[in-house]
Amino acid sequence: MRVDSQNCGVIFDIAGKEAKIHDLDKRIACQDFWDDGESAQTTLKERTGLLKTIEDWQSLAKEFEEIRILLELAEEENDEETIEEVESRLKGFEKKLRHFEFQRMLGAEGDGQNAIVDINAGAGGTEAQDWAEMLLRLYLRWAERRGFKAEIVAILPGEEAGIKNVTFTVAGSYAYGFLKAEIGIHRLVRISPFDTGRRRHTSFASVFVYPEASDDIVIAIDEKDLRVDTFRSSGAGGQHVNKTDSAVRITHIPTGIVVQCQNERSQHKNRATAMKILRARLYERELQEKAQKMQEIHSSKKEIAWGSQIRSYILHPYRMVKDHRTQLVIGDADRVLDGDLDELMEGYLLMLMSDREGEKS
Repeated sequence: MRVDSQNCGVIFDIAGKEAKIHDLDKRIACQDFWDDGESAQTTLKERTGLLKTIEDWQSLAKEFEEIRILLELAEEENDEETIEEVESRLKGFEKKLRHFEFQRMLGAEGDGQNAIVDINAGAGGTEAQDWAEMLLRLYLRWAERRGFKAEIVAILPGEEAGIKNVTFTVAGSYAYGFLKAEIGIHRLVRISPFDTGRRRHTSFASVFVYPEASDDIVIAIDEKDLRVDTFRSSGAGGQHVNKTDSAVRITHIPTGIVVQCQNERSQHKNRATAMKILRARLYERELQEKAQKMQEIHSSKKEIAWGSQIRSYILHPYRMVKDHRTQLVIGDADRVLDGDLDELMEGYLLMLMSDREGEKS
């Protein structure tokens, strides 16, 4: 057994983190630091996060060194029992290291928030609407696997099958951080169940994801900037829902953002949920402007058709899923369509982290 003690398989710029803490300490020491309470709290939170990251890394490095020394002693004495102990400790260490790596990947602003997801059918008519519904099932299954709570807040069924669009929330730790890997155009190739000639069809659907703005994030919304419309729900929800104008659509006039909710019987509850979605959309917009890199958080809304997809799901003539950003290919398409997305998400997040660290160097 060989254990590399140089970096534990992870590149970690501890000097850069310590330098950042030093810069924050100088800012905190300024006399006017508390003049802007919100900014001060953000700075203190950032410093605490950096300190915890360094402490976690130092703890991992210490444990790794202990394992390495134990292994050297066991090999010198040819102690099989101790070698087995080392192997057991290494498995536990790898699990901790993987968790640490995910924490680093999910370190961008908004990553820790709940998520709001929009799926829209694209080119392909009924085929695309059926594909949009397949994607909805995929994400609901993924959320269930992770123990997250998912709730549909608005849905527009297709004329013959599937759905034209749907909005749903996902509540769970780092829900947005994971689901941002899904932003973009998704392409499906299969033998159409709607084509009597059994021909192969290509369908497209778009996925957009927004971080839910938590209560401690201030998003100013002027009531004068809102146009509120009520209408009768068209989707599932029971007779009462469909007989009253309980559904709510809110338009934010300055930005043109439109949100809606129709899943509750109460117009008041639907309005509250729609406002939560609007806050999330405005928060995501603010993140874009702050970073000045719109592509980093949200793919540009290209035409939902050929040439713009981030991922392809091929069900004929062979079965596979390919992510076009990372070039990762998974042969078991059925497993992915049943909600097993972690490998694809992890590959994308690792690519993002590598790009960020490349820009810093």
